[in-house]
Amino acid sequence: MTPLEQLTQHRKSIDNFDAILIHTLAERFRKTKQVGLLKAEHDLPASDPSREKQQIERLRALAEQADLDPDFAEKFLEFVIREVIQHHKQAADRQS
Repeated sequence: MTPLEQLTQHRKSIDNFDAILIHTLAERFRKTKQVGLLKAEHDLPASDPSREKQQIERLRALAEQADLDPDFAEKFLEFVIREVIQHHKQAADRQS
């Protein structure tokens, strides 16, 4: 196999992983939307610092097991958490 063919093969694989990531994130956000609606209906806070800390610790450990930079994994999760909290706040505002 030529280097160009190898490169094409690697890129196809990367494209498949990108698709998996997008679909997985979409599923995750569908579930967190349900959580946000539940929180809004019961006047629960949008943010749960204790849960967020647990999730960061868990994700860092998973990253280490997967040979992924735990700092990167933490930054990624913090970004997702910020977005989820914004969605939860919006859901609470709509309930008001």
